[in-house]
Amino acid sequence: MSETDANAPAGGRPRPARRRLLEAAARLFYADGVTATGIDTITTEAGVAKMSLYNNFSSKADLVRAYLDARHEEWLGLYRARLAETDGARAGVLAVFDAYRDHAAFAYERGFRGCGLLNAAAELPVGHEGRTVVRAHKEEVERLIHGHVRSLVPDRPAEARATAELLSFLLEGAMTRAGLEGDGERLRHARTMAADLLDRL
Repeated sequence: MSETDANAPAGGRPRPARRRLLEAAARLFYADGVTATGIDTITTEAGVAKMSLYNNFSSKADLVRAYLDARHEEWLGLYRARLAETDGARAGVLAVFDAYRDHAAFAYERGFRGCGLLNAAAELPVGHEGRTVVRAHKEEVERLIHGHVRSLVPDRPAEARATAELLSFLLEGAMTRAGLEGDGERLRHARTMAADLLDRL
């Protein structure tokens, strides 16, 4: 059962402790990493009692899983918003790239560090359920790309699969370089490359 935030402004509706904890964890996990961020730091940042964390999450691993799920849903929201502004399969592929660019443009507390999901996965041991969440996200992104590409070349299924995989690799490579460089320029370049490739199909 979620508790409410005792520090909510007077007269305002209190935010559930679960939401505050997730928001704090999202900021801290992205800025400092999953391993370096302790429970005490999260509860202090969230402004809730330590017991609130265990009333909402069974463990830190459970909180990490919730953070990864939330980040996945956040990206899907960006993608759907971009997709709603597009028309056609080619634009649908580019909407995937634009959603990643939108994520890179967020005002991160300590700067852009690349894909938060991959950053977290790199810290988690093999077999951790969080890695399964990240893998499922990346596979879904590739499926979305594949669906759009398949619409462009419906009579060439093998080419559609290969192109989707290539675009997925291009996107992930650009995201990694963008994270290292601290801005979205590589993602902009990758989008241009993707558009050129689609025009040659």
